[in-house]
Amino acid sequence: MKIYQNILVVRTDRIGDVILTTPALQALRHAFPTSRITLLVSPQTFLLVNKNPYVNEVLIDDRKKTHKGVFGFWRLVKEIRRKRFDLAIIYHTKRRTNLLCFWADIPERIGYKNNKFGFLLTQPVLDERYLGKKHEAEYCLELLSHVGVHAQDKKLHVCIQEEAEQWLGQLFKYQGIKEDDCLIAVHLGASDPSKEWPVEYFAEVINAVLKKYPCRVVLVGTDEVKALCHKVLKLVPISVLDLSGMTSLSQLASFLRSCRLLISNDSGPVHLAAGLGTPVVSIFTRNQPGINPERWRPLEPRSQVVSVPQDTAPSFKKAGIATAEYLHNLKPDAVLEAVDAVFKLC
Repeated sequence: MKIYQNILVVRTDRIGDVILTTPALQALRHAFPTSRITLLVSPQTFLLVNKNPYVNEVLIDDRKKTHKGVFGFWRLVKEIRRKRFDLAIIYHTKRRTNLLCFWADIPERIGYKNNKFGFLLTQPVLDERYLGKKHEAEYCLELLSHVGVHAQDKKLHVCIQEEAEQWLGQLFKYQGIKEDDCLIAVHLGASDPSKEWPVEYFAEVINAVLKKYPCRVVLVGTDEVKALCHKVLKLVPISVLDLSGMTSLSQLASFLRSCRLLISNDSGPVHLAAGLGTPVVSIFTRNQPGINPERWRPLEPRSQVVSVPQDTAPSFKKAGIATAEYLHNLKPDAVLEAVDAVFKLC
């Protein structure tokens, strides 16, 4: 196996993608214990990996500020070039990232073969992720085999920030939450409307859970899910804490680590919770190749997946809007059974 002294790993996409790459970072470190490993991410995910024990440095591609536009991009190219990397592993193989590593004069560039300047890679790898036959974390590990690294351990790693822990302590004190309270987080959002389980079904599940278990339910998410949370609150007579739009990503991580369970659509918080050891009930309103549970299920052993049958749904384009009839195919009883299964294991 060839020894690389200075390795750049590029993962500038979303929360779940970055978290599911952390097993590959561990595998790289074990294979190259004395090498320098640098991770390039977006500003959003920086705090999830900035203290990762398997990397020496985490860089940011800030497309909205520092690295915005042509001049900002060239600023990043020069920054990367000065690091003198001898290998780039490009998980987020887009035009920008392929160009970046090419113009930064990184001699070996491994990534997925595609029509987004994939010809700039020195080792373009056939991309079969769209088939969804393996988990995303397995695909990340598999890419490393092209540099002689073979690993199977899919243990995730999410960094916790001290400031976020202090915030959590203040939140618990203000809300009268005790450390041994049973907290259930609920996330209503998703990256695509066709992945959003109906609000009224979430409300039905919350009402049933509050009647059955001595717990507190907390709604979480960004500003984008606030409207959905308000709809749920109108349908739930028992008091529910709404933290939507009120937490940073690092604060959400600290909060999810303190929860007994997360109930969520297929989305980034699923992998955030799983990476912190919190069980998840993950709801898949779509089950088609590439966006199926086989590829995106939570990697936490007590977690449960509730999904529509495979390949029975109509095909919606990304960011498409599913019909109400289609989204109602998955019933609350199935999710409640999954919640019960988690509580039996905890």
